[in-house]
Amino acid sequence: MEAIRKQASKLREQVARQQQAVMKQFGGGYGADGAFADEAEAQQHSKLEKLYISTRAAKHFQRDIVRGVEGYIVTGSKQVEIGNKLCEDGKKYGAENTCTSGSTLSKAALCFAKARSLMEKERGNLLKALGTQVAEPLRAMVMGAPLEDARHLAQRYDRMRQEAEAQAIEVSKRQMKLRETSGNGDMISRLEAAESKLQELKSNMGVLGKEAVASMTAVEAQQQRLTLQRLIAMVESERSYHQRVLQILDQLEREMVSERQRIEGAPPPAVESSMPPPPSYEEINGVFMRNPTVAELVETVEFFLAEAIQSYRAESETELNLAAGDYIVVRKVSNNGWAEGERRGKAGWFPYDYIEKRDRVLASKVAQVF
Repeated sequence: MEAIRKQASKLREQVARQQQAVMKQFGGGYGADGAFADEAEAQQHSKLEKLYISTRAAKHFQRDIVRGVEGYIVTGSKQVEIGNKLCEDGKKYGAENTCTSGSTLSKAALCFAKARSLMEKERGNLLKALGTQVAEPLRAMVMGAPLEDARHLAQRYDRMRQEAEAQAIEVSKRQMKLRETSGNGDMISRLEAAESKLQELKSNMGVLGKEAVASMTAVEAQQQRLTLQRLIAMVESERSYHQRVLQILDQLEREMVSERQRIEGAPPPAVESSMPPPPSYEEINGVFMRNPTVAELVETVEFFLAEAIQSYRAESETELNLAAGDYIVVRKVSNNGWAEGERRGKAGWFPYDYIEKRDRVLASKVAQVF
């Protein structure tokens, strides 16, 4: 029973040492009491841990960029669809040209539709560039073999390191047993075999560690270089897109502002009047006596003064030009909307709605009539 208890105690100590070794390994290397952890190996293990953390963080960042670009492409494609629909609506309105007072808005709609079509085309080119120049290369690296191969090497190194730790514990145990007893040839040979195996593990671990560090270093450098290149490509693509869109908008603004200025600077369009033409003086002075229909059109009234409330441009020799604010002596008023009067020695017809009767007029204004 005593022998069994001693064996159990030794097993517990061995398990405790193994647990301590594992805790030290995850803590970034072995202490000074480790059986095989020299300074070079500890530095190599620490560097490998840092490389593993660095490449993992870069991989996650690359994956975040890919997801962000893919979401931007999905949203941008929907915006292109909406923009193209707006473009078609503008073209349709501009082509139909249903406005009766001019084609200004129709021209503007066609210019807007053309510019919108160009902008959506540029947006489509941007989305394509983001997909081919940014998302695809980064996705290939995230899913690529170099990173996975380097990580596998690091994991193999970690497993070999654990095996070497266990072998170091075995060597220590045999050394203690050999010191406690006088020992024999069998125990010495087993200790030598254990030490030989430990040396072999240390040698293989050193080679594998260097290979893993070199592989992870190469992957880290590639991640940094490629990710930076893709970010620059994304910035350049967006910058080029916004520059071209700005050029399109500048040209569209110049066209529309020029059309607006042309309209504001042009005289007001002539309004088609449904009024019949004014009676001729021949009809008024003699013909209407033999033509009752003409006589009924003209009502002779007492002369009165009137003021023009808006301008009127004569369209024939029998009509009188008016400017807003002019005073006229009205002599006749027809039933079809015309009035006849005199201003500064000139007589003629003008629309009756363009004047208002004035009962009182300043003397200075009366002088302008004659």
